[in-house]
Amino acid sequence: MPATVPLARTKAEIFDDLVLDTVEGLERRYAKELAGVEFAVEDVPPDLNVYDSDVLEDGEVPLARLLPGRPGRQEVPPRIVLYRRPLEFRAMDREDLADLVHDVIIEQVANLLGVDPDELSS
Repeated sequence: MPATVPLARTKAEIFDDLVLDTVEGLERRYAKELAGVEFAVEDVPPDLNVYDSDVLEDGEVPLARLLPGRPGRQEVPPRIVLYRRPLEFRAMDREDLADLVHDVIIEQVANLLGVDPDELSS
């Protein structure tokens, strides 16, 4: 079966597509506000003892993290990291995963922009 056939797609590729769908929708509406913001996917969260307030958790399991960036000489752009495996574990099916990924990204972008998540969803 050719690799371009949807059945040959890995879970990671499917997850990346779900992230991209939400990010592209947000970037169309908030191009200026999201210019320079990086979105990334990691399989699992790093092994840290204490999570900062920039981490979105379910229980004590991190689902995503917002790294606000640093202006200045060594500028670091804002970055939103989603943790694939914990998100997949919480989803019943692909549609549920798509909704969860969307909600997590909305929550993190809202935190970055300092707005209510409902403002981004409407």
